[in-house]
Amino acid sequence: MRVHVVADTAAKLTTLRAMLEPNVSVTSELLGGVAVQRCAVDAVVVKACLRLIENICAVKRIINALPKVSRRIFIVEENQRLQVSQAYALGASRVLLGPVNRAGLLAELIGQLPGDAVPPTDMQGSQAAAAHGELALATMFAAAANGMSIDIQSTKDAAQHIADSIAEDGLSDWLTTVRRHHEGTYQHCLLVTGIAIDFGLQLGVPNRDLERLQTAAIFHDVGKARIPIEILDKPGRLGDSERKLIETHPAAGYDLLKSNPQISAEILDAVRHHHEYLDGSGYPDGLCAANITDIVRILTISDIFAALIENRRYRPPMPREGAYAILQAMNEKLEKPLVVAFRDVALRR
Repeated sequence: MRVHVVADTAAKLTTLRAMLEPNVSVTSELLGGVAVQRCAVDAVVVKACLRLIENICAVKRIINALPKVSRRIFIVEENQRLQVSQAYALGASRVLLGPVNRAGLLAELIGQLPGDAVPPTDMQGSQAAAAHGELALATMFAAAANGMSIDIQSTKDAAQHIADSIAEDGLSDWLTTVRRHHEGTYQHCLLVTGIAIDFGLQLGVPNRDLERLQTAAIFHDVGKARIPIEILDKPGRLGDSERKLIETHPAAGYDLLKSNPQISAEILDAVRHHHEYLDGSGYPDGLCAANITDIVRILTISDIFAALIENRRYRPPMPREGAYAILQAMNEKLEKPLVVAFRDVALRR
C-alpha cells in the first residue's frame, strides 16, 4: 500500500511516518513547505489544525489534486467538533479523534475499503450544510485576503446546500446548529444566509430570486477578509477607529468581486449596500429608499437580526423576541411591510 501523509508541522509528519513505516510505502508533504511531486497513492492521511484558513486551503488543494484517492483519513484533536465538520467537508472518508496509535491507524488503512466509510449520522442535514458553508467561507476569505481568485461556483454551491437544509429542516434547526458549532465571522455569515433564505421562502419569492438572495447573503461580508483578524473577532466592543475600519468592508467586498464575470450587478449591489438604510443614514454611500433594491432590503433585515441573535464572546445571544423588537423600532430605516412579514421568520420558524 502507498500512503501519502500530510501534516502542518514537521513533528506531526515525523510521527505519522514512524507509525506507518515499514508496513506501508510512505510519501509525505508539509503544508506550506516545499512543493512535492505526488505519485500514485492508495490513501491519504492528514493531520493538521483545520481552524486555520491557510491549512484548510492547502489541504483542499492536495485533495483536489488526488481525485482518484478514495481513502482519505483525517486525524483531529479530541473533541474538536468543528474540525471534524471541516474534515468531512474537505472530503474525508474517515475522521479519527487523536491521539491515534500505530495499530489503530494501520487498521483503518488496511481494513477500509474505498467508499465504505461515510460521515456519521450527526453530520447529515444542517450540520453537513453548515460544514460545507464554513469550508466555502474559509476558502473565500483566504483567497480574498491573499489576492487569489475566489472560487465563486463552490461558494454558490454551499449556499444551495444551506437552502436545501432550510427547506428540509427549518430555520430553528439551522440557528441551533450554527450557534452550537461555529463562531465569529463565519457564524454570522452562515446565520445571515439561512435567515435570508427562510425570509425569501416566507415571502414566496420565485426560485430564481431566491438563488440571487442566497448568493448575495453568502457573499455579503467578503470584504471583511481585508479587516485585521484582531479587530474582526475582537472579544469586546469596538472603539471608534475600529468601528470606522469595520465600516469599510462593504466597499472592500464590492472591489473584490466587481471584476468577476460570475457575479452579477445585482449581487454586487447587495454586497456594497447591505448596510444602507431607507432614511439615508447607512453606509458606505448614504443611499435613500428610492435607490435601495428589494434584495438589499431583505438582506439588511436578515443581517441585523443575525447580528443580534448570534453568540459573541462579550455577550450571550439576544432572544429572538428582543431582536425582533429592535427591528420594529427602526422606524424610518427599514421597510415596515417587510419587517411585519419578517415576524414569522423571527419568532415562529
